[in-house]
Amino acid sequence: MKQVHAPYDFDAVHALLVSAFAYMEGRINPPSSLGRMTPATLATEAATKELWVIEDAGTPVACMILTAKPDTLYLGKLAVDATRRGQGLARQMIEHAVTRARDLGLPSVTLQTRIELVENHATFRAMGFVQTDATRHEGYDRPTSLTFTRPV
Repeated sequence: MKQVHAPYDFDAVHALLVSAFAYMEGRINPPSSLGRMTPATLATEAATKELWVIEDAGTPVACMILTAKPDTLYLGKLAVDATRRGQGLARQMIEHAVTRARDLGLPSVTLQTRIELVENHATFRAMGFVQTDATRHEGYDRPTSLTFTRPV
């Protein structure tokens, strides 16, 4: 696992994210913010936050973006290549996020997942996360996302 900065193949990271998030198409409402993300915005994320990847032969097969907040480390855009699922890569990423939070003196790791993605809720609970909030996107009168937190 490594943290990446420019120059890096952000096109490959973007392709990984698009592929990994494709199953959400038509399942979540509103659509994922990934639709507004480009390789250039990923380069900006890498410069201003922490973009971590796991590579296989130089190609990213898992990624996540970590953002230090005053009271937690936010884990966003966690993705694993479909051909590599079930190999523990998401768990490796999450455990690394916990280590980074501890190193930064933060008490927890927090993430959000869409309310429709019940399989993700179960996965995150199995990795020690607890649901701490339900939020809604602007313009919606119902919860659209769940917030999960894991103490470090």
